[in-house]
Amino acid sequence: MLGYVTVGTNDLKRSAEFYDKICAEFGVGRMMEFDTFIAWGKPGGGCGIAATKPFDGNAASVGNGVMCAFQADSKEQVDKVYALAISLGATDEGAAGPRGDSGFYAGYFRDPDGNKLNVFTMGG
Repeated sequence: MLGYVTVGTNDLKRSAEFYDKICAEFGVGRMMEFDTFIAWGKPGGGCGIAATKPFDGNAASVGNGVMCAFQADSKEQVDKVYALAISLGATDEGAAGPRGDSGFYAGYFRDPDGNKLNVFTMGG
């Protein structure tokens, strides 16, 4: 099982402002912080997310086909987090709504660095 997922950033301050607010909607805050790396989550509390400047010193770039997904408790939380992300400068990759007939409800967006994210709930 995953412990955390890391996305690259070229502006850690901007990423911190974005993820502080997104993660607060899930009831978690920063759990680790260094000059070039910040992780959000709850120790022992499931998968977290981190933003980092690349260790090799090169510019961060977006992985084609890579996506991180936040699990929400309800469709209402999906709607709220999706709208919050857009208000914080995320770009739309698919508005919050049902996908297929499996009970999957999701909204897709890219953070200010272009990393693809999703917020979803199942069966609700």
